[in-house]
Amino acid sequence: MQRFDVVVVGAGTGGCTVARRLSSQGFNVCLVDYKDEASIGDKVCGDAIGKHHFDDLGLEYPRGDELERVILGVKIYSPDMETTFYIAGEKLHGFMINRHIFGQRLLREALNAGATLLDSTKVVEPVIEDGYLRGVVAKPVKSSESVELRGEVVVDASGASAAVRSKLPPEMGVETKISREDMIVAYREIREVKETPPEPDFCNIYLNLEVAPGGYYWIFPKGDMRVNVGLGVVASSLRNPKELLYRHVFRRLHRELFEGSSLVHGGGGLVPTRRPLDSFVGNGFVAIGDAACHVNPIHGGGIGPSMVGGTIAADVISKVLEVGKPSREELWPINVMYMQRYGAKQAGLDVFRIFLQGLTDDLLNYGMRYRLVKEEDVLRASLGEELHLNITEVTGRIFRGMGRLPFLNRLRRMAKLLKEAKAICQDYPASPESFPKWKVRVQEVFEKAKGLVE
Repeated sequence: MQRFDVVVVGAGTGGCTVARRLSSQGFNVCLVDYKDEASIGDKVCGDAIGKHHFDDLGLEYPRGDELERVILGVKIYSPDMETTFYIAGEKLHGFMINRHIFGQRLLREALNAGATLLDSTKVVEPVIEDGYLRGVVAKPVKSSESVELRGEVVVDASGASAAVRSKLPPEMGVETKISREDMIVAYREIREVKETPPEPDFCNIYLNLEVAPGGYYWIFPKGDMRVNVGLGVVASSLRNPKELLYRHVFRRLHRELFEGSSLVHGGGGLVPTRRPLDSFVGNGFVAIGDAACHVNPIHGGGIGPSMVGGTIAADVISKVLEVGKPSREELWPINVMYMQRYGAKQAGLDVFRIFLQGLTDDLLNYGMRYRLVKEEDVLRASLGEELHLNITEVTGRIFRGMGRLPFLNRLRRMAKLLKEAKAICQDYPASPESFPKWKVRVQEVFEKAKGLVE
């Protein structure tokens, strides 16, 4: 048995953020990861992260080999590719990073702060005593012997697999299963191309429900004539994203760009694309990052949110360990602070995500062509502000003639529910006592959102 103040499962961006922050304050932290030390950070990812996350968290910007390209914004294409939204603004400035080198930087900072790394180690099960999570049972990959890692708090930062959270008992008060309708299965490749795509300072997102059911595909320029290209589909569709990427993107829609290109790296994975878990704390337990659904529901970006969650979690955990017992009640401020800082925005975008997944390519083409939601409004919504609709009397007459009036009405209802979801999450309960009533309110909003899908 090994004892620590905090055991962090998963040495990704969120886990390293927690470990670094707590270790720098003098706490004894164990960082556990299934990968070997040299491979940590090597993850299938879109590789994009907003500059504002570095500003907000006081982190040094990527530079040198870690930085592959500076990004000025996003271009969103309609299914017929006749309409393009340019989404740009200071808050969308960001970086295309080398995910492996960036992950190694965060790991190095955590270890330099004093964290202990157990790499090539798999977490097998949680250790629960007297209603508290007291640690985990872990097993080195190359050994038949298991080891018990004890901690006052266990942080699950293990990604979509949720190695700890998924095995918790119901009385812990944390969701253990995520619906496949709220998951995206994605396949991504880094490819060396013959020429750089036009406007390489923009990330390209393509909406096409025929090509990517319930999701989208993307082409993000990187440095040195390379692109990050991938495709994601809603997991419940049971479609193979790699097969769709090759059939539609490489061989048909963007054949000229990828003709003669070469594969550098490829892989796939699951991403939770929904609002955060209603609660991600329990007695002696905290979930962050993908394990807590700290992901943007629209584009699946999770690097920034995981570091935000990790920072909040570390700050609350440090205060709790200094003065008392890490009960659900004492750890509850992690829920409150994350929801108010980022989770409310995610909840609103989740309503938008459900609405978009229920549309057809035809409706997406019409909506973008007539700018029912303008570029600046998409930008504001992506930053967590209110979604404004461009529905005038003239637009109403046009759509009435096209037989599209029901679509306009659904759009109006969606915007109203988006605002309501955000408001409810901003009003997150200050203590667990009010949580059951709050949860009912949230469930009612999202049942209505699912009712918008025809």
